Amino acid sequence: MRRVRVAHLPAWLFGLTAAAELAAVLLSWGLEPPFDTVMYAVYALVTAGAGALVAARHPGNPIGWLFCGFALLNALASDLAQGWGMRATAEGWPGAAVGEGITAASWLPSGYGWMLTFLLFPDGRLPGPRWRAVPWVGAAGLLLAGPGWVMSPDRGRDFASGRNPVAVEAVPTGALVAVGMTLFIGALVASAGSLVVRYRRSAGERRQQLKWFAVAAAAAGLVLPLSFVFWYVTPAAAQIAAAVSLTLLPLVACLAILRYRLYDIDVIVDRTVVYATVTAVLAAGYALTTLTLGTTLGRGSGWVTAAATLVVAVAFRPLRDRVQDMVNRRFHRARYQAARRMTDFLEALRAGRAAPEQVQGVLRELTGDPRLRLLLFLPESQVYVDLDGVPATDAGGGPGGRIDVERAGRPVGRVEPAATAADPMLLRSLIESGGLAIEIARLDVELRRQLAEVHASRTRIVNAVTEERRRLERDLHDGAQQRLVTIGLALRHAQHQLAAAAVDQASVTLDEAVVQVRMTIDELRELARGLPPAQLDAGLAPAFLDLARRAPVPVEVSAPPERYDRGIEGAAYFIGCEGLTNAVKHARATSISLRAHRDDGRLIVTVADDGIGGAVPVHGSGLSGLADRVTALGGVLRIDSRPGAGTTLTAELPCGS
Repeated sequence: MRRVRVAHLPAWLFGLTAAAELAAVLLSWGLEPPFDTVMYAVYALVTAGAGALVAARHPGNPIGWLFCGFALLNALASDLAQGWGMRATAEGWPGAAVGEGITAASWLPSGYGWMLTFLLFPDGRLPGPRWRAVPWVGAAGLLLAGPGWVMSPDRGRDFASGRNPVAVEAVPTGALVAVGMTLFIGALVASAGSLVVRYRRSAGERRQQLKWFAVAAAAAGLVLPLSFVFWYVTPAAAQIAAAVSLTLLPLVACLAILRYRLYDIDVIVDRTVVYATVTAVLAAGYALTTLTLGTTLGRGSGWVTAAATLVVAVAFRPLRDRVQDMVNRRFHRARYQAARRMTDFLEALRAGRAAPEQVQGVLRELTGDPRLRLLLFLPESQVYVDLDGVPATDAGGGPGGRIDVERAGRPVGRVEPAATAADPMLLRSLIESGGLAIEIARLDVELRRQLAEVHASRTRIVNAVTEERRRLERDLHDGAQQRLVTIGLALRHAQHQLAAAAVDQASVTLDEAVVQVRMTIDELRELARGLPPAQLDAGLAPAFLDLARRAPVPVEVSAPPERYDRGIEGAAYFIGCEGLTNAVKHARATSISLRAHRDDGRLIVTVADDGIGGAVPVHGSGLSGLADRVTALGGVLRIDSRPGAGTTLTAELPCGS
């Protein structure tokens, strides 16, 4: 039961914070600028939500509970108390000064919460035993500066009456604030320094977590002091800046602790440095060009502006590449050297000194992952294969995940690290720069597989033709040839009988010979079955109509009247024959559609039925033979035969332009 209650506690804390902020918004609405009311409510809710997520998933990490705690503290002591103070002053309610006083004192405990966060981030433990004094020094500063701040007569501006009702003249509030703030700020700076110490000692994911939080903390460390200085000068800008910088801190901390898209921070920092530098250089170039030309053409001349803009536009791309190269060389040395190695490999590939299949070895070398696997996607068969063309049975991703490779929006392959990469950005950048080699490797493997398939299909066709010729020879020898010999002997016997005037016996012999002739004709028809009919001499449409007339079920026929190459027409005819035979014999179809049409230099033949489906082109079957015949002509055969949904046989045969 205790475990269940703890599991629900983050949600309860978030709910209390949300309720307090709702009450604070209702109380404050219309009495202060709307941005002030809304933005600090958002800050408290984001902090509470981040804390609830961290506490729910990592209950042993105190940072989640810290966020939940000081988010609720801010909602109650800062926003709700301020709302009550303003509404009580406006409506004459009691306790206005109490609410304003609580609000004035609430910011220091909130700062102490961030001090603890800096010290404990990201795992909830101090960097070392020597850091135990920092939170105590910060607490001492809080205990000194807090009362001094609240009881100071100078805090009258924080009250609607213009006077601090709890001010005590006898208390040296100035000294308390000075000493307390010195201790407090010193402890805060030390806590921020702990992040630097942790970062220098860390590596891998821990370093990425610290990098995320350090960027947000640096932004807050720059914005908050400035907003404090300008709080009473430009309150709107100062308050908005402070609220935004504070809101980013818990959000980024939550993302880092939960390890969400950790390595994206490298891209953010990298792009910020690069584009900030480029912007500064281009601005200087624009100003210099304007100044130089302005002295000659006049400051108000439109040519000056046009020329300066042209200089900036022309210089942008090479300058950005140059700055990016410098940043990579200085801050991402390993990534820079790996990119140079990949560039050298691509140059060798273009010069013919390297094979595209070597890209897998290059990726393994540069990432230090000897078991990294590169799979290539074949669009015709919709399968992933390795560099030898062997289909991958486990292409769903390796232990280190997977990275899909695309070019022009089309899938090209997939890279599967053997383990989680130490620098995923390095691997992704290498894959991006080596995409051309991967594409060439895919085309090479696809071509080799197609050539092997064509060779195998032609071998099967030759073997099938040889076997068919032997079968015909055997059938003719054992069947029709023997019957013809028998008929010849019978006719010779009838001749002798007629010469002997045995007319009745000769008549019987001739009748038997006629029966043999009829049986021979039937047998020859059986042998001729499967050969193109005479109607094919008139074109594909008459041949399809003849097939439809002989079918025992209704067949809808649609075929073009024009003529094609004899081999293409023969293949199309046999596709129609096999499709109709399977539909009637195996699929138990009640209606069939036999269609052919020309599309972009290809003859598309389709046989569709409403049968039981489930057709599979096993080795040695009629469908397998059709696939060989179509492949030998450079075409493609597809079979869509889901159980219970009928079968659609589609063949694409090249027929010229």
